[in-house]
Amino acid sequence: MAITIPIRQAGAPTQTRLKTPAGATLTSLPPLSVYIHVPWCVRKCPYCDFNSHAVPAELPERAYLDALRADLEQALPSIWGRQVISVFLGGGTPSLLSAAALDEILAMLRAYLNLWPDAEITMEANPGTAEAGRFRDYAASGVNRLSLGIQSFDDAQLKKLGRIHDAAQARAAIEMAQRAVSRVNLDVMFALPGQDMAACMDDVQQALSFGTEHLSLYHLTLEPNTVFAKYPPTLPDDDTSAAMQDAIEVALDTAGLQRYEVSAYAKPGARSRHNLNYWEFGDYLGLGPGAHGKLSFHDRIVREARLRSPDTWMAGAMARDGSHIAETRSVGPDELPFEFMLNALRLKEGVAATTFSERTGLSLAAISRALQAATARGLLDSDPTRLRATPLGWRFLNDLQEMFL
Repeated sequence: MAITIPIRQAGAPTQTRLKTPAGATLTSLPPLSVYIHVPWCVRKCPYCDFNSHAVPAELPERAYLDALRADLEQALPSIWGRQVISVFLGGGTPSLLSAAALDEILAMLRAYLNLWPDAEITMEANPGTAEAGRFRDYAASGVNRLSLGIQSFDDAQLKKLGRIHDAAQARAAIEMAQRAVSRVNLDVMFALPGQDMAACMDDVQQALSFGTEHLSLYHLTLEPNTVFAKYPPTLPDDDTSAAMQDAIEVALDTAGLQRYEVSAYAKPGARSRHNLNYWEFGDYLGLGPGAHGKLSFHDRIVREARLRSPDTWMAGAMARDGSHIAETRSVGPDELPFEFMLNALRLKEGVAATTFSERTGLSLAAISRALQAATARGLLDSDPTRLRATPLGWRFLNDLQEMFL
């Protein structure tokens, strides 16, 4: 699953108002990633609140590629000369793109950007659109990590979730992906409609049986403006869901996959560089309809969002007048502490305390009261060199994060 960071609206409540520091606020810029959004799916799932749209009778691949190039060219002045550590193609269903289209996208990125030679290049894929030949072609173009939206190995659950694949297709897609690239992630969901502990762990054990280096385990939530929000299914209660989470962590740890983020488990050395950059408050350029971005400059941090409608975004990008951008705004110094902690505290190991100043330009004094309060409540580790939630803080992560509003 792609990762989405919400843009806070102006006027959101804040605990402390901080004056904008005079002069430059950042002495160095954080790592930079690129996210590319492919907005089409064969069919939208009832739980999905991502910016995805049913694919038209004919995928407008050429128009999309031309607009993507125009979007990138207009963004270049903001990132000129910076190295790119990772690329993530998310959606939607990027694996709907032809191998030639993917090859063109990656060639475009190499021509315009300073990509690290060993940059992590991840592509999301739907098992229902998996083709062995296409996966091999994606790898030949430079994709070195595939993320498969498996969700479940239970055919009945897959139907409830609106997935276009069945369990047999899921298994076949995993094997195709493993033959194409060495780095494979599987997305699996738990606390599904009517699911009990045995069914949950059966999904987990089947996912583990393939030996992939990375698993993402997501608790099904009923997001606003989705079919499930309008017609909610019966889900496991909170105690059962918590027990599932605990059992999952034990099973994955036993199999050698360490939990390093709320929903992410990896073998040693296999953590997602792209997602880590999000959580460590790095920068990312978002391209494509509905894509969000965060870019740092020496005197400000800017968040931006593209128009959500694929057609409107394509028209705006091709007009080359900035009309494809839905929002651009500087993040105020009163918002930065919450935005930083919202991300960093998702990491089980947290981040070095010095990272706060490096990535926000603010002194730790800006959050000293909240740090003291969180530590006193047992939610934050007392180690002064790290910003890290305690096990209790991780269990009540929302409460901990809100202390930095």
